[in-house]
Parts: sequence; structure tokens; C-alpha cells
Amino acid sequence: MTRAAPLSRTDWQAREGAHQDRADALTAEHRDRATRGEKHPVWDFLFTYYSYSPAQLRRWHAGAGIQLNDASERADWRWYSPGSEPGSVVADAADFAEQKAPLAGLIESILRRTASRPGQFGCFGLHEWAMVYRDDEHRHSAPLRLGQAGTDAVVDAHDLRCTHFDAFRFFTPDAIPRNRQALTRADQPVLEQPGCLHAGMDIYKWAMKLGPMIPGEILLDSFELARDIRLLDMEAAPYDLSGWGVIPVPIETSEGKAEYVRRQRRFAERGNALRARMLEAWLGQDQSAGDQTAADAARSSRSVMTRSAAS
Repeated sequence: MTRAAPLSRTDWQAREGAHQDRADALTAEHRDRATRGEKHPVWDFLFTYYSYSPAQLRRWHAGAGIQLNDASERADWRWYSPGSEPGSVVADAADFAEQKAPLAGLIESILRRTASRPGQFGCFGLHEWAMVYRDDEHRHSAPLRLGQAGTDAVVDAHDLRCTHFDAFRFFTPDAIPRNRQALTRADQPVLEQPGCLHAGMDIYKWAMKLGPMIPGEILLDSFELARDIRLLDMEAAPYDLSGWGVIPVPIETSEGKAEYVRRQRRFAERGNALRARMLEAWLGQDQSAGDQTAADAARSSRSVMTRSAAS
């Protein structure tokens, strides 16, 4: 497997510092709110539903198979193995695949299959509306922009076309049978598609779960995508979030639907580009051909590292 040249300590520390500065800028407002005990209905989701702290986002890795020279302080980090030079380390895709086989297989399957499918752009963000449909108890304290009756009427006037289990599982009992199909966790790799906002946000989750296999630059790009998608998700939601400066995208109107789909399509393109970059960084080759599995990459990675250590 072809990998980039080893990084000197000067080079990898410079990239690490740039990553930390960027991560700090991305989380500054959240950290400031946390010191004051303030909640935010839009942005807290990025740190609660995705339960990764700013400190975890700040941790930089070069990616699978990239040797860091003079990096003995990382020798005990999980999923790192000795490199070909004394004191060098490499993020070990083979070890990850062997120790986390079910997770590696799931992530690979979801990334590949989602990117391979055509995007669906007819849901209009109604998953959030389905979570409050005909139910007076809501997960969020913000009032409904159209009131309960108006919100229910919007759902009644549309098909529910949700394809994402982690949104579907929060539907109210009355909304569940209105969805075009029942969703289960087992079906997730089969049904995920790039037009889904939550599938796009989940790229950040998969990048975090892959840990050292994913370069820090890709991790932060995935976080930025999740942040941008989250804003549209709440702009199109039924809640009145004007007190937090959120301007609604009124998906109950034709103009709102057009705006939602226009932005949804851009997110689908960004998401698929990130999926390809993640697979290439992790599995070590151009993933456009889609012919190498995580298990194949693990065997190849182990072979390369063994040869390097022996040279």
C-alpha cells in the first residue's frame, strides 16, 4: 500500500498546532457558553447527541499508515504501532480492523453504500415535524412556530419519507405509521442515502470513531459539515427559534421547499466528497474504484509495516 513520506517532528507538530488552532476557533463559542452554564438549542447538539468533547476534536492525527518520526510520546496511544525508525509511530489500520472488526465493517459499509446511492430530496426536513406530531410533550422547550394544530396540519399534508433510523426512532407514535417505510437499526447500511441531512452529520461521528485512521483535517471538515447541516436542520424545524437568531426556512411553502432542497443538494455533494476522502485516508488507495475492503487494507497495511520495520 502506498503511503506518504514520513513526517519529521517539525512537520507533524506544525500540522498538529494548526489543527488545534482551528479546532479551538470552531468550539470557542460553545466553550464560552459552557463556562456560563448556558444552553443553546441549535449548537449543543454537536456536543451532546454527538458526545465528543472539544478536547477530543482538538486531538490531531496524520491518518492511517503515516509515520510520525520522533513521536515517542504517542507510543502508548491506542491504535498506534512502532514505525521503521526508532521513536517513530504509525496509526495502524491493521490493528484497528482486527480489534474492531464489527465497527470497521459497519463504518466502511455505511460510507461506501451511502455514497453509491442517488440522493433523495423529497423529505423537506419533516423528520423534526414528525417528532412533535399530535403530541403535547416535546423534546425541545422552544414553542412551535405554527402552534400544535398548524404543525400537525403540515404533517398531514405531506408524505413522510425519512430514511434515517436515528431520526425515525424519535417519531411520535402517530407519526411512525405515516412514514413510507418502517426503519430498523439493521437496515441502516441498506437505506442510508446522501441526501439525508442526518447521514451527512453522521460523517463526523464516523470520523471520530475511526480515531487515528483519519487525518485531523478531514475530521474538522466533517465537523464543519455537521455544523452547517445542523443549522439548516433547525431552520427547517417546526420550532420558533427567533430568540436565538434562527431565521426559519418555511418548508410548508413552495419557496421554503426550494431553499431546503437547494442547500440539501450541496450538503450531499460535500458529504460524498468527505466519504471518499475518509475511505482513501483509512484504506490507503483511491476509493473511486471501491474495490478494497477494510480487511484487505488491514492485511496490506500489516505487510507494509512489517517490511518497513525489517528494512
